[in-house]
Amino acid sequence: MSQNAIVVRGAREHNLKNIDVDIPRDKLVVITGLSGSGKSSLAFDTIFAEGQRRYVESLSAYARQFLGQMEKPDVDQIEGLSPAVSIDQKGVSSNPRSTVGTVTEIYDYLRLLYARVGRPHCPVCGAPLNAQSAQQIVEEIERLPEGTRLQILAPRIRDRKGRHEKIFEEIRKAGFVRARVNGEVIEVENAPELDRYKQHSIEIVVDRLVIHHHDDPESEEARAARTRLTDSVETALHLAEGIIIVNDVTDRENPVDNLYSEALACPLGHGSIPEIEPRTFSFNNPYGACPECQGLGTRLELDPDLVVPNGTLSLADGAIAANGWPQGQDSYTMRILESLCERYGIDFHAPWNQLSEDQRAVILYGTQGKTIQVTFKDHNGRQRMYETAFEGVIHNLERRYRETSSDWMRAKIEEMMSERPCPVCGGRRLRPHALSVLINGHSIDQVTAMPVNRTVEWVAALQAAGTLSEREATIARQILKEISNRVQFLHDVGLDYLTLSRAAGTLSGGEAQRIRLATQIGSRLT
Repeated sequence: MSQNAIVVRGAREHNLKNIDVDIPRDKLVVITGLSGSGKSSLAFDTIFAEGQRRYVESLSAYARQFLGQMEKPDVDQIEGLSPAVSIDQKGVSSNPRSTVGTVTEIYDYLRLLYARVGRPHCPVCGAPLNAQSAQQIVEEIERLPEGTRLQILAPRIRDRKGRHEKIFEEIRKAGFVRARVNGEVIEVENAPELDRYKQHSIEIVVDRLVIHHHDDPESEEARAARTRLTDSVETALHLAEGIIIVNDVTDRENPVDNLYSEALACPLGHGSIPEIEPRTFSFNNPYGACPECQGLGTRLELDPDLVVPNGTLSLADGAIAANGWPQGQDSYTMRILESLCERYGIDFHAPWNQLSEDQRAVILYGTQGKTIQVTFKDHNGRQRMYETAFEGVIHNLERRYRETSSDWMRAKIEEMMSERPCPVCGGRRLRPHALSVLINGHSIDQVTAMPVNRTVEWVAALQAAGTLSEREATIARQILKEISNRVQFLHDVGLDYLTLSRAAGTLSGGEAQRIRLATQIGSRLT
């Protein structure tokens, strides 16, 4: 093997014409040339491909079966190769779920860090969460209003794929008759066959009862009710490893789940939160993602300025540009608008920007159930009149967007939408209990919102003696090392101004290239 150069002889890959070249080793070498002259064919498809192929061939037969067979490039001879890393010139993912943190894998380590040493707080009041005993759970349930109908549930499977046949068998053998599967209570003997590729939740129905407040808490009836409730709670906690769900079915149309935990409960009575694990902090997993925006942090909403793009036009002149609201004077929707204006004293011929806020609100968001009289001519030319509530232009478009099966219609309505921060999570992507887990006073979304140079300082502070407890420092040591390696490399390649929450699709070509470099080299492969 040549020690000083990579020797290539007879390279004919793609458009290369039997090229011979010697490339100095341990030097920064730039291959330049016109577009289509074969730069990538030489660098990636010949030199890198052969180095990668030889490396794979050096592995065991067992390892090679997972990597597949790599073809030899069209070249006579290559000497002086080393194991290679290739960073090709292309953008990172345009998926709206991809961020700088996820692409570089830094976020994966942050999730692990927060799951292992994060300190959970109450999402309602911010108080640190403490363990809650079975007796405290019973007392909290007993304070529910008179006549409250409850089911005591023991969660066994939570958002996991599979048929879960063994779970149903275990429930039967334990003597329980009912279970709740994906929100529906079923007889265990008639358990459904679940789709193995979909996520499912299964809870054992331990007991069903009604809350009664007895005049004499020491009466035999009161003590029997308390004993039954205590036994049911303790059984559910045992079956579900310290977690139970109290399902309030007083309103059968809108049942409410209240989660209680022996591990994480608010000392001021604001309830419990689920067990903290890495997926708690994943906005790509239903377990951690904000249910309103599904972890995107944003939501498409109809924009009044796009529904009425020209404020100088009147309703009569077709100010409403939305699909399905034609401008013809004899159209059905135009007659509804005329009747609405007559009912609410709105000038049908006044420019849109001269109408009051209340008048615009009635047109865009409807009459809130109040009816208006609409007159129109049927196909025989006869005058007709009927009463109807007006849902509003925006509510009408929202309903059609939800109900339509037409991609064309959805696309037309999306033209009038703007991306807005999620009103529930405020653009933070995660569920409230995930955002209430803190390390050194910061939640995971606050860390990802820092510029990289501040993230470097935050990690260094955690690595310093005294910031974490001895136990926490031992657990976090290797995780922090991995995070430090990656954020430091981002800093070193000039990306210290980026945040880990920055959407990957918004990066420039140069930023994307350096992100890819940080992903490959920042992992400290040798």
